[in-house]
Amino acid sequence: MKKYLEIVRVYMKAQLIWRPDTFVDMILAVAKILFAWILWSILFEGKNQIAGLSFQTMISYYIISSYVFQLDKSAEISQQMTGMLRNGTFSKYMVIPVQTQGYFVAMEAGKIAFSAGIGFFVTFLWFCLSGIPFVHTANLKILLCGIIMVVLGLLFMAELNYFLGILTLKFEEISTFLMIKDNFSAFVTGAVIPLALLPEWMTAGMRFLPFYYVTYLPSMLFIGKCEDEAVTGIFVLSIWCIAFIVFNQATYKHYRIKYDGAGI
Repeated sequence: MKKYLEIVRVYMKAQLIWRPDTFVDMILAVAKILFAWILWSILFEGKNQIAGLSFQTMISYYIISSYVFQLDKSAEISQQMTGMLRNGTFSKYMVIPVQTQGYFVAMEAGKIAFSAGIGFFVTFLWFCLSGIPFVHTANLKILLCGIIMVVLGLLFMAELNYFLGILTLKFEEISTFLMIKDNFSAFVTGAVIPLALLPEWMTAGMRFLPFYYVTYLPSMLFIGKCEDEAVTGIFVLSIWCIAFIVFNQATYKHYRIKYDGAGI
């Protein structure tokens, strides 16, 4: 366990070197919130609610979901893995005394630990400057469920991107998979629009998928909505995380024999 905590600490410190990246992430998060504010101000003109959400609730959702969405840095896992596998430098991760999967998850945790504090400060500052009342739940149990779900969601996304990185051992080029994943997950996680705006039959189907619980549901829990789904969401997302951890171990063990340590 100490080895993985050391990896977390090292990558958390490394984020101080890439401060411009952190600044750009902050700007993009603010830009997304500002765009949502302008768009929903127009759509709410003359209306009190849309899909059961007031204007203040909708903006609170977008600010929270933008914060949660920006926490996920796991796309770098698949990008880094595919680059190293293709140029033959992945061998070092096969000989260090830690599990490869655990190493990359710990790396993701270190990056998140740094960006979480910065993102929270930006989110808090936005609420202060905008003057919009922050709509949130007063139920501490629901708040705790939302936090647990965010952690599980970040773990799932790390496992998903690790799996896509492993596919480089078989397909060599996975840019198509990454493009599909990025566009699909941005929509089904509720980062683009709240899933409450979609037809009920569609959201009902999404409840069987892990993406529903990554950004959308925890953001809704934080604003006091969908509270009856909290426990179910944690259970479903936990099952998906465990399944992917086991599946990734088996997939890596199967495909690692194809790696010869040479670049292409």
